[in-house]
Amino acid sequence: MSVEQDPGDALSGMPECLGQVIIPRAHDIGGFEVRRALPAKERQMVGPFIFFDQMGPGEFLSGKGLDVRPHPHIGLSTVTYLFDGAIQHRDSLGSDQPIVPGDVNWMTAGRGITHSERTGAALRASGSKLFGIQSWVALPKHAEDTAPGFAHHAAAALPVLEDGGVRLRLIAGEGWGIHSPVATSSVLFYADAALAPGAQLPLPDHHEERAVYVLDGTVEIAGQPFEPGRMLVFRAGDRLAIKAGVKGARVLLLGGAAMDGPRYLFWNFVSSSRERIEQAKADWKAGRFATVPGDDKEFIPLPEERIRVRAGVQSPAAGSPTS
Repeated sequence: MSVEQDPGDALSGMPECLGQVIIPRAHDIGGFEVRRALPAKERQMVGPFIFFDQMGPGEFLSGKGLDVRPHPHIGLSTVTYLFDGAIQHRDSLGSDQPIVPGDVNWMTAGRGITHSERTGAALRASGSKLFGIQSWVALPKHAEDTAPGFAHHAAAALPVLEDGGVRLRLIAGEGWGIHSPVATSSVLFYADAALAPGAQLPLPDHHEERAVYVLDGTVEIAGQPFEPGRMLVFRAGDRLAIKAGVKGARVLLLGGAAMDGPRYLFWNFVSSSRERIEQAKADWKAGRFATVPGDDKEFIPLPEERIRVRAGVQSPAAGSPTS
């Protein structure tokens, strides 16, 4: 199922500070709903964020779970952030790391990495829930072919700001006078904030591109309410704040410096070069990517060639927890 809205309709009567209102495309993967806000036909990126999926909330019955088989990435960092449940991450570097709510898994693909994401054995036996966000951060041109890497940060390591009915955890980057320990390749901010009813939260005005994803409750922008499941993309330069509705709100805030040019996308590959995408496709098909220790018996094959590669336009992505 695809849910889209014409950007002209979405902005009709909207505050001038808004550039786009993106309604994610919802689709079902075996009884588990995901909603993709980026990339969208209205916009490819917000800062370096080129992919943004809400997974769930959903529930797996006993004996079932997430099974994203080994698959490759280039030219990006994946960021997994959960609100409920757990995912076992394994990659070709030998990483074997569970992620639980509030933690951050930051995997940099660089010139190439393979990974898998699955429900662990204990949760699979008992049944489990899953709710979270996976995003991709496109690497700047100078870092696209860097060595792959993986970093895990426990929730307790991330800075938290509490003030005026707002509790904000900075997932990555810099904003609101605090810095996250998560290393990034470009200037950005990424935060998880809970707002009490009527509470206000300013957006960092020193970042060029900014967006808010409404996860729960409602927010008001210049008196206009916005429901959950909306990504609000703001125009550059305006000083503004979001205000929680009468039941409060939970939001993800993201953005950063404008990217150094558009990106080509094909499947799990992101690059400023079409030729590099073609090379990655050939490498995966020929088995030249490294395998995942402990999870090397199966893999996701390269999709059909009907998926086109075009700069500045999304191609359906697969192989992440939300695909």
